[in-house]
Amino acid sequence: MPKHALLSASASKQWLNCPPSAKLCAEQEDRASPYAQQGTDAHELCEYKVLSALGKSERDPTENLEFYDAEMENCTEEYRNFVLEQLEDAKKLCKDPIVLVEQRLDFSKWVPEGFGTGDCLIVADDVLHIIDFKYGLGVLVEAEHNPQMMCYALGALDIYDGIYDIKIVKMTIFQPRRDNVSTCTMEKETLLTWADTILAPTAKLAYAGEGEFKAGDHCTFCKVKATCRKRAEYNLELAKYDFEMPANLEDTEIAAILPRVDNLVSWVNDIKEYALQKALSGTKYDGYKVVEGKSNRKYTDEGAVASAVTDAGFDPYEKKLLGITAMTSLLGKTKFNELLGDLIEKPQGKPTLVPETDKRPALNTAKDDFKEE
Repeated sequence: MPKHALLSASASKQWLNCPPSAKLCAEQEDRASPYAQQGTDAHELCEYKVLSALGKSERDPTENLEFYDAEMENCTEEYRNFVLEQLEDAKKLCKDPIVLVEQRLDFSKWVPEGFGTGDCLIVADDVLHIIDFKYGLGVLVEAEHNPQMMCYALGALDIYDGIYDIKIVKMTIFQPRRDNVSTCTMEKETLLTWADTILAPTAKLAYAGEGEFKAGDHCTFCKVKATCRKRAEYNLELAKYDFEMPANLEDTEIAAILPRVDNLVSWVNDIKEYALQKALSGTKYDGYKVVEGKSNRKYTDEGAVASAVTDAGFDPYEKKLLGITAMTSLLGKTKFNELLGDLIEKPQGKPTLVPETDKRPALNTAKDDFKEE
């Protein structure tokens, strides 16, 4: 059995939007990332803590984790506590719910050779709850119609629907470093309809390397995003706007450009990074060369520096209060709130222009204020 499915649940947002990208990505070599290893360590600690809390005899992996720190300890404890809370809720619906940790889930009924691993499943009468732990900090992950979670739910239904009388599927993303607990609740029949009408036919195209290329925010983790021609065409469409005639863009033109801006910036940065790596390997781009970038001076031995400065009669250290994130990691979220909750304020954030689909409430503009007056 392959270690990674061609059509993995974790990449389902990508291949559902851009079916032929799956085979192109499969041809690319996987690159190790410290962020990926950090996530692996956190998941291993989550598994240990949940199973131990359920009374299973497990080996504590902490001493072998490369990225273990106070923040990981606190985040995994929060996850364990959340799972136990959800289990108590399940017991109100069913006398014998089961909890499955790091469960292999097969959804090949809809996706060729499709399988994945669910972080935590709580199976009970009425409700099947899929919980996915995300340790990443960079990208906020939402549960609403999240195809990875929906694929996992299908795999779980294929095993347990019939053993338990499941009517509702709950899918939760638990992302503690972003203070994000996002849950999507869906009728079982709605999920199965999506699987039959959307997932299965698109997966068939993707498995065959067929369908149309499409660019968008689903390109974020695509392995060929830097060299994809469709993505280049998508972003270069902005070139059709003549920034000289007329001298000023009209509001309608700006409105047409805004949805592309973030993707355009991301694409340009991906091109620059790809070109740099190719140049370092010997590729010559006309008009460009590789040079040494700016760097900052640093101490070669901080202990020796401290000793030398102390011996000279000076204090080499500054005393500085830990920031809120570091203080939360030191104390743990519960203790932090207990000790410092009344001493924290959150000023109003800087106004930001976002799509209307964003869940945050709109701010009053100067025009709105004038109308109210």
